Amino acid sequence: MTAVAANGITIEYETRGAPDAPAMILVRGLGTQLIHWPEDLLDRLVAMGFFVVVFDNRDVGLSSKISKGGKVDLSDLMDKLAAGESVAAPYGLDDMARDTLGLMAALGIGKAHIAGISLGGMVVQVLAAQHPDRLLSMASIMSSSGNPDLPPGDPKVMNQLLNRPADDADREEVVAAAVESAKMLASPGYPVPEADRRTMAERAYDRCYYPDGVSRQFAAARAGGSRVELLRTISLPAQVIHGVDDPLLPIAGGEDTAANIPGAEFHPVPGMGHETTAPLAPILAELIGGFALGVPD
Repeated sequence: MTAVAANGITIEYETRGAPDAPAMILVRGLGTQLIHWPEDLLDRLVAMGFFVVVFDNRDVGLSSKISKGGKVDLSDLMDKLAAGESVAAPYGLDDMARDTLGLMAALGIGKAHIAGISLGGMVVQVLAAQHPDRLLSMASIMSSSGNPDLPPGDPKVMNQLLNRPADDADREEVVAAAVESAKMLASPGYPVPEADRRTMAERAYDRCYYPDGVSRQFAAARAGGSRVELLRTISLPAQVIHGVDDPLLPIAGGEDTAANIPGAEFHPVPGMGHETTAPLAPILAELIGGFALGVPD
């Protein structure tokens, strides 16, 4: 275990590759931990010449828990959003962006290529707009612009993710629910054996099961509203990657993100859902690493 103090909290992280190589920082999505990055993806990026940094976002894994923020009532939050009301969150995407900057500072990284998935993609968008001097390039993956006019995801999938096990649920109940969620987010073109999904769900539970943090992360993602105007200010080399078969954040979210970032490349991936699993590692490494290699240090 390796942790540093950053932005007033503790962040758990791991690195791969030579520290003097160009840095590639990967930012996870809602409720997931650094162990969810496929080792093959990290190894491929290292082989391409990058110093790869992965970490647990605040409120998940082994990083600090923001317990003072309390437990977010997701049903109430969703009702307010459906009614067009604004919602508050214990912290925002900008706080999570500053966590990343703090980690970079602690590791002595002046500038980095950065890629984020889902919620992590939103954090990367904020970083690219507000702190372009610290980034070399950005990749927003299976994420969205926050545009309220975009089509919603499959309601069955959203309900599965929001209706988490009861507070007194045992390990088996939590693991079973995680496996079911993963299956609903799956990539039809890149199948994963159910046994592998169960193994990952068990690892994640045993490392850290903390649903309150997930609810606060979800609130942070939704409280910020639309980022369309923010995206239009990004001047960095940017690419947007999105699964054609994403059931949670439909591909329209990726299309809108790319359309609003000047000069951004858009890469739809047929057969990809809302996940980053081992079968997707080769194509993700090629897209993320290949793009970054074409950007001057």
